[in-house]
Amino acid sequence: MVFYIVVCGCLSWHDWRTHLLPDRLTCPLLWGGLLFNVFCLPDTLPDAVLGAVAGYGFFACFYWLYRCLRGNEGLGYGDVKLLAALGAWHGWQWLSAIILIASTSGLIIAGLLLWKNPHRHKKTPLPFGPFLVAAGFCVSGQTFGLPVIRVLNSVL
Repeated sequence: MVFYIVVCGCLSWHDWRTHLLPDRLTCPLLWGGLLFNVFCLPDTLPDAVLGAVAGYGFFACFYWLYRCLRGNEGLGYGDVKLLAALGAWHGWQWLSAIILIASTSGLIIAGLLLWKNPHRHKKTPLPFGPFLVAAGFCVSGQTFGLPVIRVLNSVL
C-alpha cells in the first residue's frame, strides 16, 4: 500500500512538471498491483489481470483512434500504461469510476485554469496522470480496506 502511494505520488508530480509518465515508474506500479493481488487478495487476481488488460486496451484504442482521426495525440501513452497499472491494483470493476472521476476532475481544473487566465490557449495540454492518480486514490478504500482490516485483526 505504501508502495502504491509513493509511486503514484511520484508519477503525479512528474507528469505535472514534465507531461511525461516514465516507464520506470508505470511498469513497477503495474507489476506491484499484480503482486499485491497475488499475495494479499489472491481471490481477486483474475479481476486484477482483467483490469490491467482492460485499462490498457481501452485507453490504447482511444489513443490510436484519436491519433488516426486527428493526426495528433489526445492522450499520452504513459496514461495508457497508468490506467493499466490502476486496473491491476483495483480490478476491472473500478475502471469506469476511475475514468469518470479523472475526466470530471480534469475538466473542472481545465475550466478553472481557463477562467483564471482567459488568454490561456485552449489547446495547451493538461497532464492527465495526476487526475488518474487522484481517481485511483478515491477508489482505493475499496481495494485496501480488506487487507488493512486483516492486519489490524491479527495485531489486535
